[in-house]
Formats: sequence, structure tokens, C-alpha cells
Amino acid sequence: MTLEVLKRDACGAIDNMRAELIAVSHAIHARPELAFEEKFAADLLTKTVEKHGLDVTRGAYGVETAYAAEFGRPGSGVMSILSEYDALPGIGHACGHNIIASAGLGAALGLSKLGAKLTGRVRYMGTPAEERGSGKEIMAQGGAFEGVDASMMVHPAGFDMVTMPCIALAEVEVIYHGRAAHASAMAHRGLNALDALVTAYQTIAQLRQHIQHTERIHGIIVDGGQAPNIVPERASGRFYVRARDGVELAALKKRVAACFEAGALATGARLEALWGRCDCLDLKTSWPLANAYEANAKALGRELMDPSNLPAGLAGSTDMGNVSHRVPSIHPMIQVSPPHVVIHNAEFATHANSPRGDQAVVDGAKALAMTTLDFFASAELREQAKMDFAKSRDLSRAAVASAYHKDGILMAGAGACGCR
Repeated sequence: MTLEVLKRDACGAIDNMRAELIAVSHAIHARPELAFEEKFAADLLTKTVEKHGLDVTRGAYGVETAYAAEFGRPGSGVMSILSEYDALPGIGHACGHNIIASAGLGAALGLSKLGAKLTGRVRYMGTPAEERGSGKEIMAQGGAFEGVDASMMVHPAGFDMVTMPCIALAEVEVIYHGRAAHASAMAHRGLNALDALVTAYQTIAQLRQHIQHTERIHGIIVDGGQAPNIVPERASGRFYVRARDGVELAALKKRVAACFEAGALATGARLEALWGRCDCLDLKTSWPLANAYEANAKALGRELMDPSNLPAGLAGSTDMGNVSHRVPSIHPMIQVSPPHVVIHNAEFATHANSPRGDQAVVDGAKALAMTTLDFFASAELREQAKMDFAKSRDLSRAAVASAYHKDGILMAGAGACGCR
């Protein structure tokens, strides 16, 4: 059976599931859940997979709301197809993870309908906590990508593109512990935790003048005290630190940590710096796979933007970067909104539940499925992806080694990642 016939059959199977896939997308959109809390989405997705005759492992690779299903036969490698399904606080699916979830689901189910005609194996995984907590890194620590030859997912945006500009990211929560006192009568008896946090914030602002153009530091004050007439005995903030790659991120984190220490030294407050257990790594695009995806997306009528046309400095972060430094990976973008609508905005959430978003579910599923079939059908493509990945293998090893911190905290709950 020819590759084109296999692609036609997989796409036909996805078309037959169109109403079901869109219903899944809409249901997840209507029930937004934060990182590590995606119980409804995980249950809906796993039940749908089981309905189509595949066995599913729930709570896969050490994450309660993760899952995994594997099918196919050995011979032409193992492709992992990923679904994300967590939302943002306050603005729901303003990053369109309902589309990511349903497109990944559709690709996997479409390929499963090929049965014995599928010459490789597919490991389809639900990967929670992309917006905060880096669920893919936690799953990787549990072995999720062992034995995998390549990995892919598709992300909604205001345009189609074969990749997404992503840099490395670390999360940190800082808490200053001071001493309360009457702010007028006995101010000299207090230690002002808010002053410590503000000092650190201003020190970071000064540091920003002397970092590389590829680096970012930004944060918010979460708790600044209880009343103006009480010297704040506790203040807390949350910060993101970003750099071009994991190696440069590790160096920048040390400079930011010194800013936090400066706040404590200046005020006498005690610093508690809680760095995240997992850092996001930069995205290492597998261009042989990306080129195959582009051809398939164009065959579906999609017009893809040249990544070089993006504004300079535009970059987000995602834990898909952590996957990309382990196996050849792609993270293409698929259009669901007009180009002027930005992700992580309430307006984008409306487009993630629109007819255009629904079409992205179907087209994304087809493009992923067809690219997987290209990978299985071509030993040359598999070798090209392997060789391209090997060009920066040493950097990837160093980045992966820097990304997980067993003594760090699990960043669950509110947050934002784009993804982040």
C-alpha cells in the first residue's frame, strides 16, 4: 500500500471522527482546569481513546492527570504524539490547549484505524501542566520518552508556521519574612518584608540593563502586606527568568538569586527562594520533520509564514523544549485567529472555540498523522532527523542535565507559560 493511500485513509478516519473531536475540544474549552488539576479533560480524553479500542494507562509516568497509549508494530521507529489540556487562570483556554488536546487525539486515533498497515509504533500521551509546572519534564524523568525516536504536537496561534520561537525559562517564588510592628508608633521594632521584596524588584530592574537581548526577567508582587499601619511581616512575589538555552539560563539564575539576597541584606528580612523543580528548555526544532509537516499542511490548504518574518525578539517558552532536547521534535503553529489576536488574551479564547478553531483541530490532526506516516515510510527521513539532532547533542545533554532540580518545588496552580 502506498504512502499516499495510507495518508488518505488516515485523513478519512479523522474526517469520520470530526464531530467527536470537535465535541471534545468544546467540552475541554467549557471546563478550563489549571496545571495538574485537569481531571475532567484527562478523563474525557482517556475515555475517548478507550472507546476507540485502545488501552490507556492513567496517571502515566508519575503525573496524576497524564495518560499514555501505545499501538502499532515495531519496524519503522516510535513516534510520540502529544496532547496538552491545561488552562490559564482567569482567562481559561486563551492558549487554545483544547485544540492541542483534540488535534493530538485525532492524529493518534486516525493512525490507529490503519491497524496492521501502520509500519511503526505510536506513543500517544496526555501531558498536563504546560502552563505551569513543566509536566513534560516530570514525565520525562519517569521515562516517558525512553525508546521514542521523535515527538510532535501542534499549537494554535494567529498564523501557521512550522516552528515556534522558544527560549528557556525558570520559575521562582520568593517569600520574605520580616517582623510586624505598628507602622507609626513602633516602626523601629519591625522588619519590613515588603521593602525587602521591593528592593529585590528594583535590583532586578537594574540588572535588566546589563543582560543579553535574548534574556528576560519579569515578575509580580503576590502579597505585599495586610494593612498600611502594620509593618509587613510577610511579602511574596513570583518571577520568571528566561534565557536563550538551559546553559545560559543556569548562569542568569545565579545573578537573579543575588538580587533576591540583596533585598534580604538591605532590610534584615529572611529570604525564602523557592525555585521550580523543572525548567523549560529552548525549542530545538527538527527541520527534516518540520519540512515534512510543512508539505502536509500545505496539502491541506494551509499557508505557512516564514519564521524569519517574525519580529525580532518574539519568543515564548514551553516544556516541549525539554522533549526536543531528548528526541527530534517539532512544535508547529496552526492558525485559529486573525494575526493581530495574541495568545494569553481573553479574545484568543473565543477563537479557540470558533469554527476556525474547529477546523484547526481537524487540520492539525491530519497534518500530524501524515507527518508520522512520512516518518515511518522513509528511512532517509528518520536518518536525517537523527543526524540533524546529533549536531547539537552535547548542548542538549548539558541542557537536559540543567533542567530538573529534585530539591525544587512543584509549581502547580496559577501561572502562565505560549506558550508561557
